[in-house]
Amino acid sequence: MKASVIVLFSVMLFAVGAIAQSKSFYDFTVTDINGKEFPLSHLKGKKVMVVNTASKCGFTKQYKTLEEVYKTYGGDKFIIIGFPANNFLSQEPGTNDEIKEFCTKNYGVTFPMMSKISVKGDDMHPLYNWLTTKSLNGVMDSEVGWNFQKYLIDESGNLVDMVKPRELPDSKRIIEFITGK
Repeated sequence: MKASVIVLFSVMLFAVGAIAQSKSFYDFTVTDINGKEFPLSHLKGKKVMVVNTASKCGFTKQYKTLEEVYKTYGGDKFIIIGFPANNFLSQEPGTNDEIKEFCTKNYGVTFPMMSKISVKGDDMHPLYNWLTTKSLNGVMDSEVGWNFQKYLIDESGNLVDMVKPRELPDSKRIIEFITGK
């Protein structure tokens, strides 16, 4: 009897773990910078780079490189999604409208920008909770260390890798992820 209870409990734990890890990137809906719902399921079949952004950061110039990568590789097979966040030294204090104007005016950003969110702490957005928690994404634990940290998602909505903020969006590793070469 005791052995069967232990086996049953073990099976239940395994099933709960499998269910937690079965959630994909495409199961989330976020809000774009214009306040409209943006179901990530609309991106099925595309590789995605998710990046937390800030307008007053030493890495803000990465917007230029992100836009260049998006213009070169973006389309049916790849997309970049920016998530403004004010988690690091208040480097993204603006409203969504101010952020949108800044990105357009200064960097000509055309890749989708989402509404400002929190990428760490008690008010962390559920998508970032999934991106940073191995028991949810099935791949790795990570912590968002600063602005312009990148997460790479494959065509099936699975987390593939995390790229630290200092690594540029056109690094060899990222371009190889995008092109598969």
